[in-house]
Amino acid sequence: MVEFNIILISSFTAVSCAIAGVFLILRRMSLMSDAISHAVLPGIIVAFLLVEDRTSPLLIFGAALSGLILVYLTELIHKTKLVKEDAAVGLVFPAMFSFGVILITQYLSSVHFHEHSVLVGDINLSAINLIDIFGFSLPKAIPILSVVLLLNIIFISIFFKELKLTTFDAGLAAAFGFSPVLLHYLFMSLISITAVASFDTAGSILVIALMIAPAASAYLLTNNLTLMFLISGIIGIVSSVLGFYFSFWLNSTPSGGIAVITGLIFLLTYLFSPKYGLIIKSLKQKRQREEFYIKVLIMHILNHQNTEIAEIENQKSGIYHHLKWSGERAEKVIDYCLKNNYIFENHGILSVSESGKQFLNNRD
Repeated sequence: MVEFNIILISSFTAVSCAIAGVFLILRRMSLMSDAISHAVLPGIIVAFLLVEDRTSPLLIFGAALSGLILVYLTELIHKTKLVKEDAAVGLVFPAMFSFGVILITQYLSSVHFHEHSVLVGDINLSAINLIDIFGFSLPKAIPILSVVLLLNIIFISIFFKELKLTTFDAGLAAAFGFSPVLLHYLFMSLISITAVASFDTAGSILVIALMIAPAASAYLLTNNLTLMFLISGIIGIVSSVLGFYFSFWLNSTPSGGIAVITGLIFLLTYLFSPKYGLIIKSLKQKRQREEFYIKVLIMHILNHQNTEIAEIENQKSGIYHHLKWSGERAEKVIDYCLKNNYIFENHGILSVSESGKQFLNNRD
C-alpha cells in the first residue's frame, strides 16, 4: 500500500508540473522553473513564521508572492539593458533561495522544516501520512496535489488561446487587447503554487526535472500543442512509476530515481524522436546523401545516353572521373543501381532503365 501511495503522490506531482512546464518550454523560460522552485522558499518561511502552521494555505500565498517578486526583480534588472534576462534570473534567485535557507537555519532549527526536505523532499513520509476521505485512506498530500492539478487544468483551459497568442506573438496579443504582462504574472503565480505544493513530497530538484524534462520530451515528439500536454503528462506518470522501482532497486530516494528516469526518457527522445531525434536526423541525412548520389549518377547517364559521346561519358570504368568522385564511391553507387535495376550495363557502357527513370521522376 505504501508503494502505491508513493506512485500516486509522485504521479499527481508529475502531471501538475509537466503540464505547467509546456508553456515554460515554449516561452524559452526553462531556467525560470529552477529559479521559482528555489525563490519561493523565503515566501514559505516568512508565511510559516507568521502563522506557525505547516498546513496553512497562507504558505502557498507566500510562495506565490515570492515567485512574483522574483519575476518583478528579474524584469526590473533586465529592463536596464545592462544584463540579459537569463543573467538577471541567475542573479536574483540564488540570493532569494539563500535568504530562505538562512531563515530556516536561524528561526526554524527546532521545527521539522529542514532545507534537505526542500531540496529533495520526502515522498516516503508523505505516503504514510494518511487521511480518511469518504472512507478511503489516502495520503494527505493527495487533496492538495489534486487541487493544484485541477487549478493548472482550469487555468490553461480558460486562458489557452491567450497563452498561445502571448507565447508565440506578444505584440499581436497586445494589439488584440490582451495584456501579455498580466498573463505572464498570472502564469508565474501558477508555477509558484505548483512548486510549493510539490515541495513537501518532491523537493525543488524533482520539481525542476518534472517541469522541464517531460515537456521538453513532448516538444520533440509533436508540434500539436494539445497533444503536447497529453504526452508530457503521460511521460510524467511513466517516469514516476519507473523511477520508483528504479530507486527501490538501488535502495535510493524515489525523488532521485524519478529525476533520473525523466532524464533518460528525454535522452531517448532527443536521440530517436521521429522528427527531431539526433540519430534519426543523422540517418535521414545519410539516406538523402545516398539518394543524391544515385540521382546524380542516373542524370549523368541519362543526359549522355544515346549520344555520340555515350561510350566515353557512360563507360563504367571511367565514369567516376567525369563525376569527380572517388573510385570507391562510384563503384558503390553503381553496384546499388545495378542491383535495383535503375541502370543496366551493355559491353561496359551504362544505360538508364525505366525503373531508373521512374526513381528519378518520383524524387523530383
